[in-house]
Amino acid sequence: MNQKLAIVIGSGIAGIAAAIRLAVKGYQVEVFEANSYPGGKLSEIRKDGYRFDAGPSLFTLPEQVEELFCLAGKDPKEHFDYQKLDVTCHYFWEDGKRIQVWADINRFAEEVETKLGEPADHIRSALKDSSFIYKHLAPLFMHQSLHKLRTWTGPDALKSYGKIGRLGIFSTMNQANEKLFENPKLVQLFNRYATYNGSDPYQTPATLNIIPHLEFNIGAYFPKKGMHDITLSLYQLSKDLGVNYHFDSKVEEVIVERGKAVGVFANGKRFDADLVVNNMDMVNAYKTILKKQKQPKRLLNQPKSSSALIFYWGIKKEFKELDLHNILFSEDYNSEFEHIFKKGTIYQDPTVYINSTSVCKPDDAPTGCMNWFTMINVPNNQGQNWDELIAEARKNILAKINRILKTDLEPLIEVEEMLDPRLIEIKTSSAQGALYGNSSNNRFAAFLRHANYSSSIKNLYFCGGSVHPGGGIPLALLSAKIMSDFIPKLED
Repeated sequence: MNQKLAIVIGSGIAGIAAAIRLAVKGYQVEVFEANSYPGGKLSEIRKDGYRFDAGPSLFTLPEQVEELFCLAGKDPKEHFDYQKLDVTCHYFWEDGKRIQVWADINRFAEEVETKLGEPADHIRSALKDSSFIYKHLAPLFMHQSLHKLRTWTGPDALKSYGKIGRLGIFSTMNQANEKLFENPKLVQLFNRYATYNGSDPYQTPATLNIIPHLEFNIGAYFPKKGMHDITLSLYQLSKDLGVNYHFDSKVEEVIVERGKAVGVFANGKRFDADLVVNNMDMVNAYKTILKKQKQPKRLLNQPKSSSALIFYWGIKKEFKELDLHNILFSEDYNSEFEHIFKKGTIYQDPTVYINSTSVCKPDDAPTGCMNWFTMINVPNNQGQNWDELIAEARKNILAKINRILKTDLEPLIEVEEMLDPRLIEIKTSSAQGALYGNSSNNRFAAFLRHANYSSSIKNLYFCGGSVHPGGGIPLALLSAKIMSDFIPKLED
């Protein structure tokens, strides 16, 4: 085989997937990672008998993980196991209303009608609309490059042009949901899906109503060994394919000669390669390892997505009313997003997300205890006084939990770790600690993401949540797939 060398910068989930795809194509792959571990945001924390998935907590489109094993000629079920959730999320409001979102859509629709008085058919209609958007946009926006003419002249595009009025491009998510539902609580519930890519439902286009299709019509899942097992299983697969990892090895520069990427400098040494794949956040990559190259200023200057404030709490009590995924809603959702995106601060009554994997995986917490990944959406880092904001937010989070769950939580916290936008930027090189790169708060946002290749530097490619098609596990994995389609398979 005429083997060539590929260097991947960063071992986030997209970087690992890129390494696997290139190895399958016959390349020798070297991965350079600044941290001492793989996975980027998809890592874990262990402390005093508790285990926490540190980053993404929702698992959809598991076939994107399975496909990588199949490409390598392996049976995914022998290496990665997961289960479908019967309840995708449990929602709580201050007035005592609670609903469970069942995987069975009819059961969910009936629950909404019984508890919130919303006609069951409204749920079915909304999810039918979401399925329609997915059918016509996913082949274009999720599975192909938006930066190639063939995408827009191909059969998938031609099928969609006549449906453009039904795809939500000309209204916001909130406007669309207010037309779909009578009860403001249902509007709020479906507006929440804007947060899945760090956006504002009062600004982002209704095309993002594509997201509920993934969770409801296709399904939400949980890896039986925890979310971190996505990283570990794919990391092991890549190692089995001969991928070599250099940890604690921060890339200092992509070497470009005569308009072509020919390697990297890392740890003061030069490493040559036939092609380079950047999995580092696109903005910080151009500021650091590509600072000598032509800068895509328009893309770099786009507003960034929201970030997160996460408390990892070991709770010495079991709360039977909690499921794997739980949402304690703000009473004024619009004000919450105004604070995040317009005021750059944290609202006094934030929506609180609690993820407790010990519900599905009991050994993630000691007996009789729970591991709480407790998160609120916050602005990205713009130099705010985070110590002050975090102290105030922690009080407000505890007060909200105490009110809704009728408890006194502080004495029950025996383990605590914290992640804020500053630490997110340090640990994952995400510009301003934004979780999803550029925000999607306008109808053209999909077109304002960096392509999966460089238009000015030959043999330089991009993958990860900060480039096309976007953030989150499924889209990050798809970014590696789109990227690898530009790279030819080596012949024997």
